[in-house]
Amino acid sequence: MVLTHTLGRLRTLALAAGLAAGAAAVLPAGAAGATPAAGPAQSHGALHVCGTTLCGEDGQPVQLRGMSTHGTQWYAQCVTDASLDVLADDWGADVLRVSTYVQEGGYATNPRHFTDLASRVIDQATERGMYVIVDWHMLTPGDPNANTALAERFFTEITRRHGHQDNLIYEIANEPNGVSWQSIKRYAERIIPVVRAGDPDAVVLVGTRGWSSLGVSDGSDESEIVADPVDAENIMYTFHFYAASHGDWYRSTLARAADRLPIFVTEFGTQQYTGDGPNDFASAQQYIDLMAEKNISWTNWNYSDDFRSGAVFEPGTCANGSWADPGSLKDAGEWIRDRIG
Repeated sequence: MVLTHTLGRLRTLALAAGLAAGAAAVLPAGAAGATPAAGPAQSHGALHVCGTTLCGEDGQPVQLRGMSTHGTQWYAQCVTDASLDVLADDWGADVLRVSTYVQEGGYATNPRHFTDLASRVIDQATERGMYVIVDWHMLTPGDPNANTALAERFFTEITRRHGHQDNLIYEIANEPNGVSWQSIKRYAERIIPVVRAGDPDAVVLVGTRGWSSLGVSDGSDESEIVADPVDAENIMYTFHFYAASHGDWYRSTLARAADRLPIFVTEFGTQQYTGDGPNDFASAQQYIDLMAEKNISWTNWNYSDDFRSGAVFEPGTCANGSWADPGSLKDAGEWIRDRIG
């Protein structure tokens, strides 16, 4: 479940391209305020947690299906008006997860730039009627408490700009790792009030132990959360999986946990936990079927043209703007597109 994103030569080149392409489209602070289009966010309205699932404004269960961006410090050029038209209109996605990395050349290096960039993508997705997961993509270090002050700054500013909208969901810690559930819970109970101050009614997603595996990757399970849940309302817990690495034991944990806890799968792939390697579509389909049965919402990793097999587009797609060309899709891209719509 841990994605090993090193700033090697390929990443350095992608970072330079992403910042160059994305900088021109970034809005200045305070300029956010997109008008929502007709789409899933208008159909279902403001979401809330009802029991162990997600519900629309009318109280009916909702299963959101969509995509996660790659880190915006590397692949901002893959998130444009044209690419999101494809995602919303051609693929029929309900939700876009906007991944703002904290380290690895992300938010910590330039808070203003990456806040503006996230805000720009939020507006673009909103204009296309989608829900947006604002993903605070902490990964290294694995303890979310290491970046609490930065998280407070980020969510304060994002909710200042967008807290009036009904289509935002806040993921406050991507993949906690090497840290106890008690530490994750302490962090969540500090950051949730920051989000609530700017967006009182929004759904908040809490990362779980062992790279958001509900603790399975650390030899635990959901029982520690059931016994000691976060002290807050309208929250869900995240689960991540990579189908070629995480088989029946992970699936059975997800199935069992979904009967007791509200779960949102904010990241998964059909490959190995590195986001690369051969696809295991049979295992992935078992997960898709389970999530449909349990009404678990999901976003797939990732909507970019990264060279790894987990990126949906072939390298060069974003530079060429050929998102609508079926020939630009990798095998995983074609597979997930058919399961979103």
